[in-house]
Amino acid sequence: MSTQDDDMPLAILHTDEDHGPAPEKAGFLPIETNWFDRVFISVVIWVALSLFWFRFMEPAGLTIWISNAIALALACLIVTRG
Repeated sequence: MSTQDDDMPLAILHTDEDHGPAPEKAGFLPIETNWFDRVFISVVIWVALSLFWFRFMEPAGLTIWISNAIALALACLIVTRG
């Protein structure tokens, strides 16, 4: 390093090893997320769908397993492509 580099802040200096964080891929969710955020969103949707199903669909005779299958399919879609 030269003396000119000593005057620059560390955040501006660039080294060969510094590649920065990996860019996030763009999905269909309107916010920037990582895999944990997408899993959390999927769990919240699963709980909300289950509560909706217990209140409105199960009294009509539909089993909760249908709701679980729908929520699992949505979760897989959100985590992989969201």
